[in-house]
Amino acid sequence: MNLLLWVALPYVAIACLVGGTVWRYRYDRFGWTTRSSELYEKRLLRIASPLFHFGLIFVILGHIAGLVVPEDWTEAVHVPESAYHAVSLVAGSIAGAAAVAGLALLVYRRRTSGPVFSATTRNDKLMYVLLGGSLLLGLGVTVIENGIRGPYDYRETVGPWFRDVFLLRPDPDLMARIPLLYKFHVLLGLVLTALFPFTRLIHAFAAPWRYPFRPYIVYRSRGGRGPATRDPARGWEPVTRR
Repeated sequence: MNLLLWVALPYVAIACLVGGTVWRYRYDRFGWTTRSSELYEKRLLRIASPLFHFGLIFVILGHIAGLVVPEDWTEAVHVPESAYHAVSLVAGSIAGAAAVAGLALLVYRRRTSGPVFSATTRNDKLMYVLLGGSLLLGLGVTVIENGIRGPYDYRETVGPWFRDVFLLRPDPDLMARIPLLYKFHVLLGLVLTALFPFTRLIHAFAAPWRYPFRPYIVYRSRGGRGPATRDPARGWEPVTRR
């Protein structure tokens, strides 16, 4: 079972992510969208969407820092484990709570707004369940395992296993002894990774990352004259009292 969960399943998820993305790009390139429902309802969306997206961005950055950066590197720059754990606990809790709250508002908006709910597919419902479950488990891991019961140093088990997956030498024994909440969180994350290309989450790959680096747009008026030198438009002359 350990070989199936912690050796085979990660590569199945990666294969689905890469293969599904390539397939989606070839046969559904114009479907890389969230199918925006802003025209139907804006009041809740203005709050829920930034709250969810910014929270999720910091959640992802926290995962990258915790799983990709080895513990030896932070110790080399004189960052003790206690300081790293404190920052991870506080920042992770805030980011996770923001992402969960934003997603809850998005789901509430989708369920209570008739036109938005009518545009919701079964695929969307499954995606919301998996994404919400993954975020809740991640928040539980941070608060319970790292806060109430902890601290638990996942950079000695989950971190090396994660990096070894990409080095083609994953060690299932590392994952066999981690807390149960961590196991459920990782497994649900792998399932979400496998289904990622087949849901509306694929729009993350179509984000306008080049927008801050776009060239300037120069506007010129007709005739080469600016607005200040343009002749006044013809029309009624203003009426003034004498």
